[in-house]
Amino acid sequence: MNLYADLADDYYCNMNLSTEMALPNGRETVLGFLERVQKSYPSLRNFFQRENGDFVLEQDKESGQQRWISIEPRRICSGALNQTSVDDAVGQHELVLELIPYMLSVSQLDCEALDYMMGFDFLYRGNHDQLVADALGVSPSCDAFSGIPGAQVLNFEPSVTLALEGSCRRQARLVIETRTNAYQVRRDEFPEEPLSVYFTVRQYGSLGPDTSFLDSLAALRANSEELLEQHVIEQVLRPIAQTIASR
Repeated sequence: MNLYADLADDYYCNMNLSTEMALPNGRETVLGFLERVQKSYPSLRNFFQRENGDFVLEQDKESGQQRWISIEPRRICSGALNQTSVDDAVGQHELVLELIPYMLSVSQLDCEALDYMMGFDFLYRGNHDQLVADALGVSPSCDAFSGIPGAQVLNFEPSVTLALEGSCRRQARLVIETRTNAYQVRRDEFPEEPLSVYFTVRQYGSLGPDTSFLDSLAALRANSEELLEQHVIEQVLRPIAQTIASR
């Protein structure tokens, strides 16, 4: 059973590695790396370059699932949407991290930050900001605003970043992103759009000589899953889902 798949309309598991130095962008190097990834994931067959120069290899969105890899000037991203299990997504991230030291010349010393991110999208036709306020509540100091006659919430996107140890090099961040604007509220016309919850655990700085990218990813994943279970699923995700279901 995939717990995350039951929490929202869509869920995704992403890995981002930011580097201190610019990544190689030569034709042979980029294509060689992406072709090697494609051997393990043949569904990744759409290759293109964005106007800003980023290289992208992605899968067609079939049956609600998708994978993608992108190479930016100083960042490598690996993403997976609605996979059968988180292990299926993490396997792709692990392959990328295994290959980059040899095929893109990225060393542990070159690591600016490594991210492990879980994202959750809830489709909702209505005022996203009001929904979040109703589902999660507001602080007592702001509660009086809810009693203003005719008032409607236009922006409510809670976020918090926590240091997970004394050096502040490992951090966790919870962000809620709404997509309702004042025009929609004024007209009382709302398209069905995703309300997103992002939970990221990030490791800043170069890795030690005895620490691999894979070891760091495994540690970030363990942190993420523990914190999601203890502080996010029941406190944030389920209340949002239940409030949507009640309307």
